[in-house]
Amino acid sequence: MTKEEIIRPENLVYEKPRLMNDNYMHYCPGCSHGVVHKLVAEVIDEMGMTEKTIGISPVGCAVFAYKYIDIDWQEAAHGRAPALATACKRLWPDRLVFTYQGDGDLACIGTGETIHALNRGEHITIIFINNAIYGMTGGQMAPTTLVGQKTATCPYGRDPEIHGWPLRMTEIAAQLEGTSYVTRQSVHTVAAIRKAKAAIRKAFENSMNGKGSNLVEIVSTCSSGWKLSPEKANQWMEEHMFDYYKMGDLKDV
Repeated sequence: MTKEEIIRPENLVYEKPRLMNDNYMHYCPGCSHGVVHKLVAEVIDEMGMTEKTIGISPVGCAVFAYKYIDIDWQEAAHGRAPALATACKRLWPDRLVFTYQGDGDLACIGTGETIHALNRGEHITIIFINNAIYGMTGGQMAPTTLVGQKTATCPYGRDPEIHGWPLRMTEIAAQLEGTSYVTRQSVHTVAAIRKAKAAIRKAFENSMNGKGSNLVEIVSTCSSGWKLSPEKANQWMEEHMFDYYKMGDLKDV
């Protein structure tokens, strides 16, 4: 049988989104980024916004997001993605504009840009990948690193008296007047992936309908930074991160 005879439309359960190209991904095995990329690509395609979307890629593990999803991209300086997204959306209000940022980029050097863009009610969506560590640069402590969690820069575990408490950016965003939709999701199971996709779709639609700013946090794994296998990383995330970073919608106006 030929490939065409085997892969019939009625039998096709999984296929690559049309906007995802064939470039080899640089992400580590078990990384959540690839799954989230797929969801973003699917939603943009389903909304018919392929030619009218601008993504802002960050500094960090997802710095090469522009290599994988075939839309228009802008590359932002470290932490400045919300500012660049603000400019793009104000210049081209008919465009779907979103940022794609990790916890170091968004919640450390980019804290001010993030909070003020959200508070202004810019009609953008911020997709926030929270894996509680600096994955790209050596596994250092991030603003979201959990109490007791060991990293390269807190080898004995995060101590609140020394390092402060883990930052819940999504809870902060939910209190801001300018935010319309604020949610925290994950992609560790099929059910969770479906919820995350629905959340991204709602945030993107809000952006296009002028309802204010939107934040979608995805609690994620970092197998390399955590020094765990992909399977163990998922288990660790469920056992530790979900207790502090609780799933669900925090604000839906």
